[in-house]
Amino acid sequence: MKGALLLNLGSPDSTDVKDVKTYLDEFLMDERVLDIPPLVRKLLLKLVILPTRPKKSAEAYSKVWTDEGSPLIVTSKAQQKLVQEDTEIPVFLGMRYGNPSTADIVSEIKKAGVTELLIIPLYPHYAMSSYESAVVKTMGELRKQAPNILTKLVQPYYKDPEYIHALWESIKPTYEGSGAHLMMSFHGIPERHVKKTDPSHDHCLVTPDCCNTCHPAHATCYKHQCMTTAKELIKYAGIDEKDVTVSFQSRLLKDPWLSPYTDFEIERLAKEGVKNLMVICPAFITDCLETLEEIAMEGKEEFLEHGGEEFELIPCLNTHPLWIKWMVNKIKKWES
Repeated sequence: MKGALLLNLGSPDSTDVKDVKTYLDEFLMDERVLDIPPLVRKLLLKLVILPTRPKKSAEAYSKVWTDEGSPLIVTSKAQQKLVQEDTEIPVFLGMRYGNPSTADIVSEIKKAGVTELLIIPLYPHYAMSSYESAVVKTMGELRKQAPNILTKLVQPYYKDPEYIHALWESIKPTYEGSGAHLMMSFHGIPERHVKKTDPSHDHCLVTPDCCNTCHPAHATCYKHQCMTTAKELIKYAGIDEKDVTVSFQSRLLKDPWLSPYTDFEIERLAKEGVKNLMVICPAFITDCLETLEEIAMEGKEEFLEHGGEEFELIPCLNTHPLWIKWMVNKIKKWES
């Protein structure tokens, strides 16, 4: 029997500081997120991050939490339900961190009698801290619990024409004709992650104009893939490049991260006279804390504070019909 698995990042079980702490502990103990020596990572978490950050994060989550729960979980379940309605095989949903956990979902898949599994990571771009981590965790659980299940993995789809089409159609009703400047804010990662995922260790962030210089490293280069999404979307929609700013958000600690930084760019654009700013977050399929609080709330406040007048976050793909259709088509093509 065939089955499909949608993979997303995850969320705390509630906005209670204890639950947020549990979530952050699991998230930041991931060696692909905080890629530092295990003992150093553990000490940093226990002595520096976890004593203070959970309370701050809990306050942020409380600003976006819904009556049904975490926006990311609620929307992911809605995606699963819609895909399931249009497919005959069972569709499962798992989270890399938190619940429903990868381990529990693999157990559920095994109990359902699935023998062939299509894995669809809800990450358009390859990054060791998202796509890679979720896939490695899933494959590990499958080896442990159900080694006989055959798997097929959907590769990063950052330039897939149907993904770009769906992305534009989700943006178009709000953006087209607005006269707004468009910011594409991708989730940031440390520069060292980009270098680590370069198998040659001699191209990414080393070669001048590395993202536009053809190289095998692009298959696992997050920055190249983000820039390609931006370029393909601009081309497909016929947007003037001067009306678009590409940036990276959500820095952690003091290491150099991919730039330009979204918060710096929001301030710069406002100070340079941009009055109407619309923001999309193409690295996220589902709206979450990083889009709903960091951009829609903090970003808006910063833009208005520095002279901007209108600011709007355009929602992620979420349950847009063309995105649901994209997933359904992936499943049906695999089935046939």
